[in-house]
Amino acid sequence: MWFGDAAKVQASVVRKQKTDRRDAEHLLDLLRENRFPQIWVPSLEVRDVRQLLVHRHKQVQARTRTKNQLQAMALSQGVQKKYKLWTKAGREELEQLPLLPYAAQRRKQLLQSLDGLEAEISELDRRVADEARQRPEAVRLMTHPGVGPVTALALVLTLGPSDRFESAKQVGSYFGLIPSEDSSGGKQRLGRISKQGSSFLRFLLVEAGQTAARLDPQLKRFYRSPGGAQESQRRQGGRGQKTGHAFVPDVARRLDVHATLSGRYAGEPESFCGRPVRAERLSGQPASLKSREIELSNHGR
Repeated sequence: MWFGDAAKVQASVVRKQKTDRRDAEHLLDLLRENRFPQIWVPSLEVRDVRQLLVHRHKQVQARTRTKNQLQAMALSQGVQKKYKLWTKAGREELEQLPLLPYAAQRRKQLLQSLDGLEAEISELDRRVADEARQRPEAVRLMTHPGVGPVTALALVLTLGPSDRFESAKQVGSYFGLIPSEDSSGGKQRLGRISKQGSSFLRFLLVEAGQTAARLDPQLKRFYRSPGGAQESQRRQGGRGQKTGHAFVPDVARRLDVHATLSGRYAGEPESFCGRPVRAERLSGQPASLKSREIELSNHGR
């Protein structure tokens, strides 16, 4: 069975009269003329592993909502500890807050829910790391700064075979990370990113980008400097986005997913994606993966 791009099929129709017969004749013409916009369809196994990532993402969102409610309860009692509220001392202080009966019952239920979510997410993280280990492409992607098992596995499952793309620009377009454009008459008008792709994957790439800009010295110097922020904003079209938002279209350019998956840099540990790296980061050994698991526990991605 072939699946086609519905947007491209509809865009190739000029007539405004739409009937089932016209649609069938149009599809037949596309097939006869070898113009049918066939799209890649992942296998059942790939779609099943995707459900693991989606389930983990939903549970992380539920944990965030639960923490926000507990933070609000602490703030209502004059306790403002921010992230320190989730340390052992902060948890004890939260449990000892003097609350009225209904508020105390709600606090108890939220804490129980938080503990259950933490345990479930830890188990899901372990399963994601196991799935990532079984895929050499995911292990190779984790050599990038800021890319952990979740992001690497999502990239592999979403992209599919890397030979579907001819360049990194096509990968960026597939993710919806390229700017929208409305140019005419020799004047170039660039807007925000197109977002024509997986919103879940863009979310992971933004998180990975923020982590990379915080941990990788070269990226940190570039994106924390005024000149780097202005350069990134200029590539966005000059709309004046903040550094974190302007980082989004640069992810596909600086983290060359296509080159990594195709193994172009596999034998060049001294020059990986335009940056000098340590040789052990390309080895794909369990020790390197273990460090990524530690990063996952610290940064959640």
